Amino acid sequence: MTTQTAPVSKELSTPQTGRSPQTQATTAVSGGSAGVDQPAANRGRTSIADVVVVKVSGIAAREIPGVYDMGGGLSRTIGAVRDRVPGGRPNVGRGVKVEVGERQTAIDLDLVVEYGVSVMDVAQDVRENVISAVERITGLEVVEVNVTVNDVHLPDEDEPGTTAEARVE
Repeated sequence: MTTQTAPVSKELSTPQTGRSPQTQATTAVSGGSAGVDQPAANRGRTSIADVVVVKVSGIAAREIPGVYDMGGGLSRTIGAVRDRVPGGRPNVGRGVKVEVGERQTAIDLDLVVEYGVSVMDVAQDVRENVISAVERITGLEVVEVNVTVNDVHLPDEDEPGTTAEARVE
């Protein structure tokens, strides 16, 4: 079975100003052909948005023991506030950047690891798990996964405000 891929653009608005339509970041993974003589699996196209690769990568990276958090300092701070807001959902894509082509993708991850674990082992395990998950779920070939370790979480570092003693009784 061959997989044909082509970028898919979606016109978000139809201005009459002569500008080109805006393009949504999606990638066609399989191009189908129309016709009743074709098998059902070939009738139509499948498109995968960049955000799908971001979420799959983020979830796969967080599954590895030794990964404490993801993202840079500012994104972690904003994410911590967002996670505490009632009704707020955690951002599984924090610390993940992707570049998706027609058949391939490249992924950049920013990690915070636990103190005491081997950084190289964690990076290797994250890389293997992310490649496996993205290729299995999306069908895209992962050409590289770049891992940047931004920080080490120390055992005595507590989240701000979680164990603060009360000033008054």
